[in-house]
Amino acid sequence: MANVVGEGAGLSTRAQRAHSALRTIAADREPPERIRGILEQALVFAGASFAGLYTPSADGELLCLAESAGVPRTLCGVRDSYPVAGRAPVAEAHRGRPVWLGPGDLAAQAPSRRVPSRDFFLAALPVRHGGGACLLAVSERAHGFDADDRSCLGLVADAVAFPAPPAAADGAGLPPGGFSLAMDTGRVRVGGDVLELFGLHPDDFDGRVETLLSLTVPEDLPSLMSVVEADHMTIGDRELEFRVLQPTGPPRWLRLSGRLVHGGEGRPARLVGTVADASTLRSDITDVARVQRLAAALATAGTVRDVGKAVVAALRRPLRADRIALAELESDRLVVTVLDPPEPEAWPELWRSEWRTEWPDAPMRTMPTLAAALREGRTRIWPAGSPLETALAEVGPGGLAMLPLPAGNRTAGACLIGWDAPHDFGADERALLTAAAGLAGQALARARAFDAEHELVGMLQRQLLPRRLPRLPGAVAVARYLPSTVGLELGGDWYDVIPLPDNHVALVIGDVQGHSAGAATLMGQMRTALRAYAVEGHPPDVVVSRANRLLMDMETDLFATCCYVDIDMEEGFAWCVRAGHLPPVLRHPDGSTDIAEAEGGPPLGVVQQSDFPMSPLRLQPGTMLALTTDGLVETPESDIDEGMERFARQLSAADPARLGAVADALLGKARRSDDVALLLMRYDGMASRPLRESWTVWRVPQAVGHARRFTRRTLRSWEVTEDIDAALLAVSELVTNALVHTDGKVRLDLTLVNGRLRLAVADASPRTPVKPTSIGWEATGGRGILLVEAVSAAWGALPVSGGKQVWAEFVVRH
Repeated sequence: MANVVGEGAGLSTRAQRAHSALRTIAADREPPERIRGILEQALVFAGASFAGLYTPSADGELLCLAESAGVPRTLCGVRDSYPVAGRAPVAEAHRGRPVWLGPGDLAAQAPSRRVPSRDFFLAALPVRHGGGACLLAVSERAHGFDADDRSCLGLVADAVAFPAPPAAADGAGLPPGGFSLAMDTGRVRVGGDVLELFGLHPDDFDGRVETLLSLTVPEDLPSLMSVVEADHMTIGDRELEFRVLQPTGPPRWLRLSGRLVHGGEGRPARLVGTVADASTLRSDITDVARVQRLAAALATAGTVRDVGKAVVAALRRPLRADRIALAELESDRLVVTVLDPPEPEAWPELWRSEWRTEWPDAPMRTMPTLAAALREGRTRIWPAGSPLETALAEVGPGGLAMLPLPAGNRTAGACLIGWDAPHDFGADERALLTAAAGLAGQALARARAFDAEHELVGMLQRQLLPRRLPRLPGAVAVARYLPSTVGLELGGDWYDVIPLPDNHVALVIGDVQGHSAGAATLMGQMRTALRAYAVEGHPPDVVVSRANRLLMDMETDLFATCCYVDIDMEEGFAWCVRAGHLPPVLRHPDGSTDIAEAEGGPPLGVVQQSDFPMSPLRLQPGTMLALTTDGLVETPESDIDEGMERFARQLSAADPARLGAVADALLGKARRSDDVALLLMRYDGMASRPLRESWTVWRVPQAVGHARRFTRRTLRSWEVTEDIDAALLAVSELVTNALVHTDGKVRLDLTLVNGRLRLAVADASPRTPVKPTSIGWEATGGRGILLVEAVSAAWGALPVSGGKQVWAEFVVRH
């Protein structure tokens, strides 16, 4: 059977569904429930009215009916045994030849045999690995068994693989909790474990079934007696719960599971099976207990997904349903939030064709019956064989229940419960479904409001964070942020990636104390302040120190932690400054990880005058640098150091080539009771490193000439000999402006990368040069910036540590 249920390729849609159902039954059930469940699939997927399994008798002369499902065999003219040497269809199948017969064939084959007047189609198939067993199926449909029906019957025949159990047939032994009852004499063989359930000592038992029946609760005796009736046993009801009297206390619940084994011609039939203690299973078996348990679960369900999971847990197993879908009703569409089982193959083809991301989105127009039931607003139940559209019929071919989920004066959604095998809906079960629908509807409305508000909170939070990260020279960075799922208040975690001059990049991550609108507002202010100080050109310790003074001056009761890393992308060297925050974690190219030993200062906003020391970091090409907040590494069960070690191990096992997947995997382990921010950067190294030279301009009469000579000499050493006159003119104008209009040091920086020459003159004045709008003929100055603009490809000014840097770029050939 394992070979059969493991193969599903090349089958039709219906056969694939049958294959999936058979595989599930084979994995989840034990004999005899497994055999009965497999035979029932012939009723569901092949349209059979009766399905039976015949196995050789102990002497090998007869094929005896060992298990059946569907209508009583007598209604189909089927016998309980056939001679192995005869020419009956089951005998032919026993010899390995499949048999397919129609009404005419049956009449011609046995004209004298008494059969019902209805037209039947019969199929007899050998059972693979079944020890000579065979499958017999009967259909009352006008067209008999079509190609899909035959394919499904073949799957059933291959899956059943049922050798005759010698222990049950000859009484040679019993399984734990087993019994064997001779139908003609009433003698029963049981083990000591079964007698203990009835409260009998082995010495006090006389082997008569009447002795055991006398210990049952009188009200349960009629239903228990009906189980041993042979005709009743053939239609598939083989399980019963009953009570036995106890010397003290309430009666004990027992569960009987059995099947009828026909002895063949001239031999008595036997009822074999097991008896188990059902007391532990009765704790939630009452409808009241189920409703109470569902109400308790829904009371703690915060999201729509949580509501769906609670409904599935409360209903699927007690109702023995094969599938449950819970969906929200949005306009004219059912947006499914929970499917159980979650595999797409277990659901209708229409749903699979409408599959969007994780769950399907089914239009209501494709299921008019469901749409009408939702408009009525009451629970609807469709037994097996009900005329339904395909999208619904395939959810529950053996029975389908639809629960509209009411929320006040409207319908919030629907819950579909389906069975593959024919299912009987009792009055108690209907009442349970109605009560569960009311509870789930109210919980769904609350969860939907929670999800909407939480999404709004997340949207506001994301507006305070960078929309996208910049492209970095020689590196790739990704960031993730997850708001807390506890409560609806804004958090204070943030991150930022700041491009700086000279191929430097600043990575920033921080966390403001608390979860409130004030924390989120302060987070936005601190992020803006750090970015502004960094762009001004201050070193990392000055950037963090100024942010600390700013937070102190704001006179807030909140404080913030921060980790700031300034990386030279050309050299692979970085300076790290920590203000009460977690240190960076480095994953080296060989897979090893280090938690950076970066000396730290106090959190921002705690001490007015405090030192924030800088710690060096070295990055080789292929190194991954990770910054995170405590929400990812701190748990109530472990301290933050253990969390950081765990975080480092996860990074060590990650693939730095797939940075986004690494970030998603790390966040997948977050506990979500706190905000989480994560910033990852993979340093690859710059493919082409710039050429750089600097010159300090002294305030002497020949300063401009010295600057021009330095520029010409440097360009010649870089083998740039053409188109340098424009660059020399720009040097003259920029240096002259700095010497005339500012005091203090003046520095000239030259950078050449990818055919672009950048000239930058830095001075101590924060005033940005202004391009004049008009110049008269008699004016003696003011044309310098106009000349720079005219001869350069681009120009601009940047703040640099209290001063400024005026730059111009040129396209050169070398």
